[in-house]
Amino acid sequence: MPKASGLFLFLLLMIINLFDDSSWDSLRPLTFTRPVADLRIGILTIAEKWAKYLNADFGFNTQDYLSVKYPAKNNARISVNGSICPDNALVDAINDLKEGQVLVKGDVLIACSNDADNLELVTFNDEIQYNNDFIRIVYPNDIFTYNGIELKKDFELLTKGRTSSTLSSTNTFLGDDIFVEEGATAECSVFNSLQGPIYLGKNSQVWEGSFIRGSFALGDDSSVKMGAKIYPNTTIGPHSRVGGEINNAVIWGYSSKGHEGYLGNAVLGQWCNIGADSNNSNLKNNYAEVRLWDYGKESFRKTGLQFCGLIMADHAKCGINTMFNTGTVAGVSANVFGSGFPRNFIPDFAWGGAQGFEVYSLKKMFETAEKVYARRDLAFDEAEKDILSAVFNLTQEYRRF
Repeated sequence: MPKASGLFLFLLLMIINLFDDSSWDSLRPLTFTRPVADLRIGILTIAEKWAKYLNADFGFNTQDYLSVKYPAKNNARISVNGSICPDNALVDAINDLKEGQVLVKGDVLIACSNDADNLELVTFNDEIQYNNDFIRIVYPNDIFTYNGIELKKDFELLTKGRTSSTLSSTNTFLGDDIFVEEGATAECSVFNSLQGPIYLGKNSQVWEGSFIRGSFALGDDSSVKMGAKIYPNTTIGPHSRVGGEINNAVIWGYSSKGHEGYLGNAVLGQWCNIGADSNNSNLKNNYAEVRLWDYGKESFRKTGLQFCGLIMADHAKCGINTMFNTGTVAGVSANVFGSGFPRNFIPDFAWGGAQGFEVYSLKKMFETAEKVYARRDLAFDEAEKDILSAVFNLTQEYRRF
């Protein structure tokens, strides 16, 4: 009986594809190595959110060079914009779509009721205007800006109707809006959930003497080291280790900021490493609006933000005592070290620091990546190499050393 029931539920799964729109371009360098829907914001990736809201299996319609690792699903009934975060009202509107209908808001395509590799070529029977607001991720800074909202939504989505595991009595709890997955542990730490929820993933660890103020999420198999100070609206993805002081930051997974130093209003991709006593500034001395590098414009874009720190793409790393200026973008596989402040835009596959940069060759980068993956018992396979090779070629124009 249980097997038949499980099979029945599997057959009920909806199949969807999440497509990239123009936001894939404006979210670079974070999207050089993934579809937009694979970005993490809140607790889950955007794709994982849609899967839970729609009870769906998902694929991606993305850039050709990413499609081996992130393939589309056959026989998808719905295509959904991968830059849009779901909510109950959006899900209801999408479920109401009939064959050939498309859901839009202004010039933003939200979803269509049939699948297509090239949505621009699809002819729809009629257009349904959506009148409610929703969260859409268009620029890298949107990820930390909206992280607190999405963290609370994901917390409710993941914990509704479930019972939390318990933590040791050596901890201090202010408020009870905390959910602990199986295997998570913490000792002699302070958890303040009065202003927002705290979520501890499976087998995660909070070491002694840590201070955590919600909203906060710690991914599966991740650790907060001794004496860490974690401020609200912060997400640490799976298989990561963090320490020091972190405020309103999102780390996607398989990354380390294991030592003292400040990280604030920031986004770190996967396979990143922050050296000991490294810091980023998130406020200019003159309190002026922060600008961030824009790959499409090949210039700096106004963010409208007074607080904006570091955007670091996959495989980027920095040595000890690195100092990042307010609003710094570090590209894929950038490797930063040395004294002084490096420039506000550090190109992909750049090697160096304030004294200058040279090209970080694919051969050397691959040698390092193989060692990094091996430490996690993972294979640095041809699919990963092909993606990074494509990114290396796509970003040559930015390495004008």
